[in-house]
Amino acid sequence: MAANTSPVAATDNTRTSLARTPIRRAFLDHVFYTQAKLPGLANQNDLFQALAHTVRDRMVQRWISTGEKHLSTPARTVAYLSAEFLLGPHLGNNLLNLGIQDEVREAMRELGLDLDMLLAQEAEPGLGNGGLGRLAACFMDSLATLEIPAIGYGIRYEYGIFQQSIIDGMQVENTDTWLRNGNPWEIQRSDWAVEVKLGGHTEHYTDDRGHYRVRWVPGKSVMGVPFDSPILGYRVNTVNTLRLWRAEATEAFDFDVFNRGDYLGAVNRKVTSENLTKVLYPNDETYQGKALRLEQQYFFVACSLQDMLRILELHQMPVTCFHEQFAVQLNDTHPAIGIAELMRLLVDEHLVPWDTAWHVTRHAFAYTNHTLLPEALECWPLELFETILPRHLEIIYEINTRFLEEVRIRDYGHGDRAARLSLIDESGPRAVRMAHLACVGSHTINGVADLHAKLMREDVLRDFNAVWPEKFESITNGVTPRRWLALSNPRLARLMTDAIGDGWVTDLEQTRALEIHADDAGFRERWHAAHQANKADLAVLIRQQTGVVVDPASMFDVMVKRIHEYKRQHLAVLHIIALYHRIKSDPHAEIVPRTFLFAGKAAPGYHYAKLMIRFITSVADVINRDPQVRDRLKVAFLPNFNVGFGQRIYPAADLSEQISLAGKEASGTGNMKFAMNGALNIGTLDGANIELRDAIGAEQFFAFGLTAAEVAALRADGYRPAAYYARNPELRAVIDLVQQGFFSRGDPTLFEPIAGNLLQHDPYLLLADFDSYVTAQGQTSAAFLDQAAWQRMSILSVARSGYFSSDRAIREYCARIWHVKPVPVPLLRDAEQSATAQREWGRPRAMAPSDAA
Repeated sequence: MAANTSPVAATDNTRTSLARTPIRRAFLDHVFYTQAKLPGLANQNDLFQALAHTVRDRMVQRWISTGEKHLSTPARTVAYLSAEFLLGPHLGNNLLNLGIQDEVREAMRELGLDLDMLLAQEAEPGLGNGGLGRLAACFMDSLATLEIPAIGYGIRYEYGIFQQSIIDGMQVENTDTWLRNGNPWEIQRSDWAVEVKLGGHTEHYTDDRGHYRVRWVPGKSVMGVPFDSPILGYRVNTVNTLRLWRAEATEAFDFDVFNRGDYLGAVNRKVTSENLTKVLYPNDETYQGKALRLEQQYFFVACSLQDMLRILELHQMPVTCFHEQFAVQLNDTHPAIGIAELMRLLVDEHLVPWDTAWHVTRHAFAYTNHTLLPEALECWPLELFETILPRHLEIIYEINTRFLEEVRIRDYGHGDRAARLSLIDESGPRAVRMAHLACVGSHTINGVADLHAKLMREDVLRDFNAVWPEKFESITNGVTPRRWLALSNPRLARLMTDAIGDGWVTDLEQTRALEIHADDAGFRERWHAAHQANKADLAVLIRQQTGVVVDPASMFDVMVKRIHEYKRQHLAVLHIIALYHRIKSDPHAEIVPRTFLFAGKAAPGYHYAKLMIRFITSVADVINRDPQVRDRLKVAFLPNFNVGFGQRIYPAADLSEQISLAGKEASGTGNMKFAMNGALNIGTLDGANIELRDAIGAEQFFAFGLTAAEVAALRADGYRPAAYYARNPELRAVIDLVQQGFFSRGDPTLFEPIAGNLLQHDPYLLLADFDSYVTAQGQTSAAFLDQAAWQRMSILSVARSGYFSSDRAIREYCARIWHVKPVPVPLLRDAEQSATAQREWGRPRAMAPSDAA
């Protein structure tokens, strides 16, 4: 990568300089003063913590500068509400964005330390389950890089997404203790803690001016304590804030109960309160699990909105200007309760008239829908909702009454539409429809790919589209090229920079300049060498993690994503079995050597998905032990897939599997990461696959399968999966092997739930797409044999992937939904910081400049 191009000139200050010698000196200071260790006694975690604090110091200078700028020049701020932020390790990304990778590596080398070993010490914060949380992280990176004032709001889960082990072929979940060694990036802000009410009842009364009022009398309350982490932009001074909330008891220790001898009871309130933010996505199969999940969602939204009102007060703006100061984005339905909560805060706490409060609320919120699966659109049983949030249910009833009255007048003669639009589902056990609340209470509803937005309008939210077609937007997702290319694939990044300069890091469309190199044999050879080195590195990791030895010269056919039926990992397994069957039937069959790599987690309560993992590992066990095929086929399941593993996998893939049933994937971002790193994609015309194929060219994308329209037509005609089994001999042989127990040590019952479900129901149409998929895979094999042509396609894939940068997506949100503009940040020098501090001491309410962040 090019040297630091920050507009900020480095000084020799130990805490702020970007030069090698001051960095080394600061690192040693932190070993001594922060970790309280002599260098010779410091362990690897001490050294990592010292280096992280050294880097954080340089970020804090920019963080405070950002707060000062936003405080002195108020601008509309994006408040991104998300139940997940799957950030990945911070240290490497922060070094990249500061532009000091080489300086830090050299400083560590001078001390006899290996930077890569220190990077490996960082525990990954597993604060997300998959694409939703990773998208939020990419967006935070782009917001800072584009110098957009923004705050990310979420939950500081003490235990994140579980650690996955594979034991006897089965997923085993272990506790993710990511905070066991502390988190050097976060700063606790106890003075900004807020109180959150839960349960209880409401009291209705008339105030002394004759106005109707409602008072919420809670059954309990908890404190929300913010923990702030800096999110640094690439080579700019902007550092935005990720503010995560931890639950604490209002009174942690009951001294009277303790004195009566009830020692456990004395701390019971603390334990109960802190359970609220213990675990990411508690198992909600039980009533208690559902209650905890609803409380989690309300907790972080209530904390965040109170925090925004605090910032509004800091800017000396009235609450009725809330929507002018904040553009609040709902990342899926999890934070949708914020619409009712803001109404409660405005109407009940600040005595704003209903109509004014509703105007403010609807102009503040926007909603991103992330799913076409009806079961993923959250609904809460009415009784549960009323028990936990009695006042909010009253507010939702009032919103619903007013909304449906508008609908009935507007849609005279279409009485059935009101029932479908209602915020309360009356078709079965009564429930609150959170997606409907998000639609009614937001000024914009956006899909995350063109097909997704189209199907959202025509199917999942068609009635809302009929009422408010002007509300609907389509903004295709993107991923940050900083983490997913510049950081994770330095070999390719250096090659690209040597060829076209480093402007692509912040303007990915500049990769178009690579196209002229696609026909350069020498460039293709260097491209191939970089990719092979990445594959060799991944082969080492596969052996370390699974014991499977793979050949880097084989095609790396990769499918890494959340394990789910609609993702159709089991379709990929059927293809593997088909190849195995061909070799066993004809040992001389021409098969391009392949390494099939799977990774991903199944939700602990999702038993079918966990059986799919068992299916993958069982097929792998048979194939990897069979001497007749093991030089041509290898299968590995890499456990505990996370962002860090993704940074190793995406750069090494030859072929990426994006094979969900058309019409089921909202967008998908794995396809973008693979394409950005030079892998070719095989996929259905689903989600963002369509736009990806259009952007990179159909020749670089192996498309197969039914379209969304064909899927709908097939279902309407009556889909009979057994008919496909009957007329396709290869498919029949594959299913028969599974049913006979060939991959389950002779036990025909183990995978019968998979085989039987495919033959009798096949809800995601695997058998209908099988033949087309196998044909497309044959095309990938033929293409891989011509490596010169394959490398050319790989180069073109990267060259044409610029549209899929999260920077482009954020620019579209800024222009079309949030209406916000960049605010460049000048860097405060030490003297200026001292002057600022002096000014702050004189304020009636002592606030630090970073309050504005």
